[in-house]
Amino acid sequence: MDIQALSQTFGINAERKQAGGFPVFEERIRAKRVLLVADETTARFLPPVAEMAGRTAAACGTLILPSPEPVADEESVQRVREGSEGYDYLLAVGAGTLNDLCKYAGFLTHTPSGVFATAPSMDGFTSGVTPLIEHGFKITRNAQTASDVLMDFDVLTHAPRIMIGAGVGDILAKYCCLTDWRISSYLTGENVNEEAFSLMLGAVRACDESLPSLMAGRADGVEKLMDALLISGYAMVIAGNSRPASGAEHHMSHFLEMDFLRRGERIPLHGVKVGLGTMVSLYLYHTLARRPAFEGCEKVYAEAETLPSPEYVENVLARLDCPTRFSQLGIPRETVRRMFFEAYKIRDRYTILTLYCTKGFMTDAVAEELLERFY
Repeated sequence: MDIQALSQTFGINAERKQAGGFPVFEERIRAKRVLLVADETTARFLPPVAEMAGRTAAACGTLILPSPEPVADEESVQRVREGSEGYDYLLAVGAGTLNDLCKYAGFLTHTPSGVFATAPSMDGFTSGVTPLIEHGFKITRNAQTASDVLMDFDVLTHAPRIMIGAGVGDILAKYCCLTDWRISSYLTGENVNEEAFSLMLGAVRACDESLPSLMAGRADGVEKLMDALLISGYAMVIAGNSRPASGAEHHMSHFLEMDFLRRGERIPLHGVKVGLGTMVSLYLYHTLARRPAFEGCEKVYAEAETLPSPEYVENVLARLDCPTRFSQLGIPRETVRRMFFEAYKIRDRYTILTLYCTKGFMTDAVAEELLERFY
């Protein structure tokens, strides 16, 4: 799978650093006014990025958001939007939130944007949507896709281990969300876009096979992870929605994010929460045969047998310094219990959690079983 050729079909320059920098990107911004957007954590990458961009840009300004971990909310969007006045291009120097802010602010102001990736921590680099917090709720808005994704693997390989683990959590989650999509086709008649499905599944398997290399700190393992993260965005574009990349595990993550917001607390990394949700989804799939039979259950059981075990994902995440219990995130036990019963309502999308909750399988006893295992 040639990620660069695939990226070109979507009009995205997914460029690896060469000895002299990023020649394709540098030519793209020639004589343009470029704004570099960072936060207090990623600001340390600004000098070399500014030096690189300044070789061809007409001007190169910087905007540092006043937080080590900004949130993609109304205030941050407005800050980036106002800061981008007079510029022709926005370059996020960071990962998830900064990329989302530049994609959305650029969409609002008709200004192209890109990202210099500082961590392989999430799968939104190439998606055409942006998750935002508005009035305390997690919503998804249409945005633009990044014109350029710049990858320096010396930087990405040395990203904080938990951020690499968050990216892995977001990719291993695709096993579950793809299966959610497939069982929905069996039980509700939902259409599956086979091109998007197979593209995403192939990338997940390739990333999974390269995990030993990634855990050893080698660049080739991180490259496979980045490939899968980029392909996730492309699969969403092909499908026309986030179905290839988001299922019950993401709905659990969104439920928890809103709870953190209500309590005014820092939101843990997206992939960390998704990784925990993935373990729950896998457990629900692998124990489904214990529950009462239902129409179409044999097909669902067969899909469940193809999935990795929750113990496998737990071991991977633990080795990457990620939490493997909800209690490690400081979430009240009762909140996690409510999540099992209510998170499926976050999106109108059939998942393993929808199956359990609508068929009466998510009982108090099953919730206790999950809490005992994952809290």
